Amino acid sequence: MTQDKSLAKGAPRADLGDRFFVQGGKYLFLGLLTLAVLLPLLAIFWRGFSGEAGQGGGLAAARELLASANFHWLLGNSLKVSLSVAAIVVPTAYLFAYALQRTLIPAKGLWRGISLLPLLAPSMLPGIALIYLFGNQGLLRGWLPENIYGFWGIVLGEAIYTFPHALMVLLSALAMADARLFDAAASMGAGPWKAFRSITWPATRQAAFAAFCLVFTLTITDFGVPVVVGGDYQVLALEAYKAVVGQQQFGRGALIGMVLLLPALLSFGVDAWLRRRQGEAMSGRAQVFHPAPSKVRDACFLALVLVVCAILLLVLGMAVYSSLVKFWPYNLSLSLRHYAFEETAGGGWLAYRNSLTLATCTALFGSALIFTGAYLMEKTRGQRWLTQALRLLSFVPMAVPGLVLGLGYVFFFNLPGNPLHALYGSMTLLVICSIAHFLTTAQMTATTALRQLDGEFEAAALSLKAPLWRHYLKVTVPICLPALLDIVRYLFVSAMTTVSAAIFLYSPDSILAAVAVLNMDDAGNVGGAAAMSTLILLTSAAVSLLLAGASRGLLRRSQAWRTH
Repeated sequence: MTQDKSLAKGAPRADLGDRFFVQGGKYLFLGLLTLAVLLPLLAIFWRGFSGEAGQGGGLAAARELLASANFHWLLGNSLKVSLSVAAIVVPTAYLFAYALQRTLIPAKGLWRGISLLPLLAPSMLPGIALIYLFGNQGLLRGWLPENIYGFWGIVLGEAIYTFPHALMVLLSALAMADARLFDAAASMGAGPWKAFRSITWPATRQAAFAAFCLVFTLTITDFGVPVVVGGDYQVLALEAYKAVVGQQQFGRGALIGMVLLLPALLSFGVDAWLRRRQGEAMSGRAQVFHPAPSKVRDACFLALVLVVCAILLLVLGMAVYSSLVKFWPYNLSLSLRHYAFEETAGGGWLAYRNSLTLATCTALFGSALIFTGAYLMEKTRGQRWLTQALRLLSFVPMAVPGLVLGLGYVFFFNLPGNPLHALYGSMTLLVICSIAHFLTTAQMTATTALRQLDGEFEAAALSLKAPLWRHYLKVTVPICLPALLDIVRYLFVSAMTTVSAAIFLYSPDSILAAVAVLNMDDAGNVGGAAAMSTLILLTSAAVSLLLAGASRGLLRRSQAWRTH
């Protein structure tokens, strides 16, 4: 009888705790998304269309900008570069992904690791390496008939920067294949090429289009490569950067930011429409596809993989080597002179320490917030309108380039009447912006892992009167630990290398390593810029390896149930 009374008293207490955890958590997440995503975007439109003095200038200024010959020139340059990069990167990445997923080439893990190395460095690193390779005093200057500064410099730099992003999308698509379809095609006499056209390409063309849109958007909104090797060839993203940072023309920056938002929104909308049309690619009874041996096919694809990896290693290796050369090209002896950051302008070791702080805080706080938010949306019931609003706001950052998001933060948090104005220029705001910028990809990773869990887990917790928050911490988090660690690694590396959003938000005390690369390059200290880029690359790689190694022991203990 006493036990029954205690249960009766405990049940309302558990219900109250669950309501606080679910409803309070959802409203808190909604407030944070509104503050970190929605309001900064609205601030861009307000600043761009405001007719007040000192603001955007209203519709008249927008019409004047869109009708100007300079804008048409910038837009044409941006479209030409972005389309060229996408036309080069997507087919190459598709063939590379096909080699890793659908052939029997050796050392696939090694090639995959090399191909993803540009993800660990800021976008300026390929541009810096190209200067040392093909610049006026470059190692391979005679290989190019023209100067590297300009259109081809931007295209080559952006191609190296965006290649791993496209590759990840295509690897995921080509990883899914039903062996039964290929067996049926072979039994009907279809050769490899016909099987590709009738089975592989229809199943992966949506991913190829998504990769094209991703590369196009990353290129048209990036100013890191153009600022290093663009020369006189100007693009819209660089114009927005110069308008805000160099000329303090915030209205012009807002208008260009809205223009740069359009291709991302269009790509996102078309991609979502194609996803709905395509539906599920595989059924639950699909059989794993194992490619058949083919010496000619594997030799051709291995040659392609070797060429691509050699180019990536040449570019990244050149950046590392140039950071160690004493005085290029007159004194090629090795020295750590360029790593004496305190003796040069640009931010010094403070910038590197700040980036470590930003990446660590973004990874820890961001992963906890994003994973908890995904759990509340996927595994709890009630308040359907609130859940739908959270899902919509969580997908917005995917369609917003970092440059545009950073501009929104300037316009919203730098308002004198905003009570949050004190955050402007602080590390706290940089952490908030980084989490918001990379939220969607991390959220999709968490959602994918959570949807694999049976709903009976939560039902069992409710039947046992166990608080939902305790079940979340004791059951859900350990089961989903692999996905959670992937989110931590992704957020750390992304925050360590980001420059597009953070370029507008730092102060002298919160300057970041990637921003210091830009400052040193502007000051003519290309060796110092290469050294800081190398430091970012090595740090991202070391932390990724440490996380992967440390997680094995944790996973072995927390995931032991999977092996029984």
